[in-house]
Amino acid sequence: MPGAGKSTVGVILAKRLGYDFIDTDLLLIKKAGRALPEILKSAGVDGFLELESAVGQSIKCDRTVIATGGSMVLLEAAMENLRNSGVVIWLDTELEELERRISDKADRGIAARPGESLADIFKMRRPYYEKYSDIRIPCVAGTDNVVAMIRQALNYRGSGA
Repeated sequence: MPGAGKSTVGVILAKRLGYDFIDTDLLLIKKAGRALPEILKSAGVDGFLELESAVGQSIKCDRTVIATGGSMVLLEAAMENLRNSGVVIWLDTELEELERRISDKADRGIAARPGESLADIFKMRRPYYEKYSDIRIPCVAGTDNVVAMIRQALNYRGSGA
């Protein structure tokens, strides 16, 4: 979900693992040549998702932590590419915490239809996070705790860390 801490946790995890780090929102911005809110305004949600899917499908890397945009989970081809390349981790953050972190959806560039609340997005996307994740990490007790839980889960799976 937007505001779950994917980029923050991803950067720290990558540093601790000695891996590269990619933020797909930044790849999307580079591909489109404009900020996320501008892409949504000009292309609409469907056009935004089409661009995001192309970004997700194009990622080919190794020993890399990838922070995806929150809506990438809606894009089957992109998610299958990511799943085939590595381990998909869901940073499961409570709705109330997400609402506290996100004050304005428009400024964040969240792929939402007119009138959709953060609660609506949360409810709609949750089954997709459950479907595509290999590991679910409850986001509690701060970033360092979340990173430690991810490393422990990766070690348990035999995926390194």
